[in-house]
Amino acid sequence: MPEECCSVPEAGCAVCELPTAIERPPRTKALCPQCGTAGKPVEGQTVRALVSVSLLQVPHTGFLFCRTPSCPVVFFASSGSPVFLTSQVRERVYQKEPASNDVLVCYCFFHQAGEIRASSVEQQATILESINRGVQAKLCACDLRNPQGSCCLGNVRALIKETFRP
Repeated sequence: MPEECCSVPEAGCAVCELPTAIERPPRTKALCPQCGTAGKPVEGQTVRALVSVSLLQVPHTGFLFCRTPSCPVVFFASSGSPVFLTSQVRERVYQKEPASNDVLVCYCFFHQAGEIRASSVEQQATILESINRGVQAKLCACDLRNPQGSCCLGNVRALIKETFRP
């Protein structure tokens, strides 16, 4: 079942799903070998697109994403090895640097956390509308660009909510 990520049904999960030609990894439950947090399954293509190591070092196995900010592990194999650290990925990872203003929170349409934090309520609504339009136009590539391997809208909405928390 696709991740619930979009409030507009037309722009929602059907667009965020990966094409049927791509084989989804089995729902593996594994713990990060560094911090012990349960990992989120990600496609092998996400890992191969984002790691900055030889792809000979990336086996065709199930990978998981570690979202713990204090942990240096970004991706790990369900078997526990190999492990890819923040220093081994091409993009800075929002979940690893949630307080940084210059880290992307939306990797497809290039919205940084600081931009969202500094925006007015109206500007934030415009950012959300812009992302939704991009998703509706099938211009997102969250499965390849976003280290978590899925739609960023949940992260954007959570950041907006956090920004205006009393």
